Amino acid sequence: MSALLSVEDLDVTYRRQRVLAGVSLTAGTGEILGIIGETGSGKTTLARAVVGLAPVTAGRIRFAGTDLTGLRGRALRDWRRTGQVQYVFQDPLRALDPQHTVATIVAEGLAVAGRPVGDRVEWALSQVGLDPALAGRTPGRISGGQRQRVLLARAIAMRPRLLLCDEPVSALDASNRNHVLRLLADLRTTADVTVVVISHDLSSLAGIADRVAVLYGGRLVEHGPAEEVLANPRHPYTALLTASAPSVRRDHPIPASALRRPAGAPPVPGDGCPYASRCPFATGACATVPALSTVDGGRAVACHHPFSLPVKETTP
Repeated sequence: MSALLSVEDLDVTYRRQRVLAGVSLTAGTGEILGIIGETGSGKTTLARAVVGLAPVTAGRIRFAGTDLTGLRGRALRDWRRTGQVQYVFQDPLRALDPQHTVATIVAEGLAVAGRPVGDRVEWALSQVGLDPALAGRTPGRISGGQRQRVLLARAIAMRPRLLLCDEPVSALDASNRNHVLRLLADLRTTADVTVVVISHDLSSLAGIADRVAVLYGGRLVEHGPAEEVLANPRHPYTALLTASAPSVRRDHPIPASALRRPAGAPPVPGDGCPYASRCPFATGACATVPALSTVDGGRAVACHHPFSLPVKETTP
């Protein structure tokens, strides 16, 4: 699978505070990549950097061979108008103009890019499972789940190649959450799009992601095929996430209480392993930043003491 998006040694600094440090990952053409981590881990900053909404201090972001970090001025504006990368914001109420109709909202990107609208609004609404009859309503006259789908419709109306979804189901109830997750899984086929889903909830990604990347404290600590990462985590933080999500792994051999030390928000990137202050397995070696190393079958982990949790054997 070829890499549509490639992030290489990415650093992002806000107001002299380092938010991301040395993050490298790829999203392959036609896949769903999940980016997981708690609040403050750098997930949203990473996505915003890809679309030029966060300043890149160092590193490279390449999309379909184009170095996005090298685009400036008119070249950057022209590239954005192509609509190849679309960002779906977390909060529909803040992202949708309450005075505009659904039709106007979905057609907004097309209008900015100077493209004909034609039947694109109706097509986009049908792709996300919305009745075209809703096109004349405003966001206040539709449900929360419908608003989330309008955001998706606005994005895919541009026929993007990459869709970045920031916590797309965090504000939804269980029923709407499942509908939107299934929709994201379907869109890569129906709309021919690569999807990156950002979430703090591992269970949201378990059924749809091909690969998972785990961020902590502004650094990538583990990534690999979703099934392998969830069934056999190699980093203590990933193990904690799976232990805290029984719906992902009901037979977890280590309780969450044994994997966690009480602490506040994730630290900013600096010297040493970012997880050392919370890790029950930390040693003196953790005073240095661990390199991201391949451990098995396409898996990579940044830990001085990676471990393997036993996978429960099942009887055929």
